[in-house]
Amino acid sequence: MFFSVFVNLIFLLYFKYANFFVENVNATIQLLGYKPMKWVEVVLPIGISFYTFQTITYALDVYRNVHQPLRKVTDYILYIMAFPQMIAGPIVRFNSIADQIIDRKETIDDKLIGFYRFVLGLSKKILIANVMAEQADAILNSNLANLSTPNAWIGILAYTFQIYFDFSGYSDMAVGLGKMMGFNFPENFNSPYSSRSISEFWRRWHITLGTFMKDYLYIPLGGNRVSEKRMYLNLGIVFLLSGLWHGASWNFVLWGAFHGFFLILDRIFLLKLLDRLGSFFSTLFTFFVVMIGWVIFRIENFSDIFVYLEKMFCISNSQASMIIPQFYIIGLLAIIFSFLASFGFGKRIIKFFFIKEDYTISQHINLALLSTLLFILSLSFILSSDFNPFIYYRF
Repeated sequence: MFFSVFVNLIFLLYFKYANFFVENVNATIQLLGYKPMKWVEVVLPIGISFYTFQTITYALDVYRNVHQPLRKVTDYILYIMAFPQMIAGPIVRFNSIADQIIDRKETIDDKLIGFYRFVLGLSKKILIANVMAEQADAILNSNLANLSTPNAWIGILAYTFQIYFDFSGYSDMAVGLGKMMGFNFPENFNSPYSSRSISEFWRRWHITLGTFMKDYLYIPLGGNRVSEKRMYLNLGIVFLLSGLWHGASWNFVLWGAFHGFFLILDRIFLLKLLDRLGSFFSTLFTFFVVMIGWVIFRIENFSDIFVYLEKMFCISNSQASMIIPQFYIIGLLAIIFSFLASFGFGKRIIKFFFIKEDYTISQHINLALLSTLLFILSLSFILSSDFNPFIYYRF
């Protein structure tokens, strides 16, 4: 077990963090007046973070007797390399899917429901995330020194919706494709922007990463069963590593520390305060904190992060409007879909499209027609534009 985990982590550290390590060593050497070492940059294999975690869960689950090991090498390869979720998740725990690898049933209903889910994810990605990406890039890739305050807020708002609809759209497509093949992949998102605290946000955002870090890092460190100070330290360690997991850059570490800080504040006093403020203001506050976190996540250079935050909070109109025409309509749709879970009717809509699995014939017909229309619309957008960034695979 130790050998398996060690080897997999060594591969991850080498391919994902070797360049980062050498860059920092060279920067330190240059400060001391020496010549930097020569280094041939390592190419990052796409999706290595996700399938590395899956190999680790296999070793640990077998070692802990959570599930018997697979008997065929081909079954193991299928678990690691199942193409729907291999590149960008969700992270599939071995014990949750082991029986399905050996014996799974493919029904017509599952194929139809999987198709509906795939098209919903594709539509979120193509029709919403791509438009938000175009707006975010137009602002965040511009000269930040000349940025106006309204543009700064619109830029990070666009990125906030881009990263959510991009990643949740990919996860929906993965879940849908898995369903069509008889697999039940775990859910990865649960309306995270409707959260009333950062603690709740992390129970709803990238759920499979959160549960992995909790079960395989936070609890082994002692979790909540230790002293209060040690618990805060455990939270800090988990979120520093969670930030670093997203990418080999200091801004990701800072982003992890930022969220870890608010999780600690939740446990000290913030949860009680937000509860008194009520659902509307607590949701608004949490969304604001998450959005500030995305500034840190999106901008790699520390000085540029502070410039951008300054432009957000120090009134400036030194730049003309940079709003693309379609931002207003798609932005409104993004807001509506992001906060549906805050309302009773929204929860019913989400349940119908994402949870319900016993549709009537007439419901199947309606969903099939809607899915086909959205599929054709998404396909036409893909074919008519060469702008199709898939941002989350690099993390």
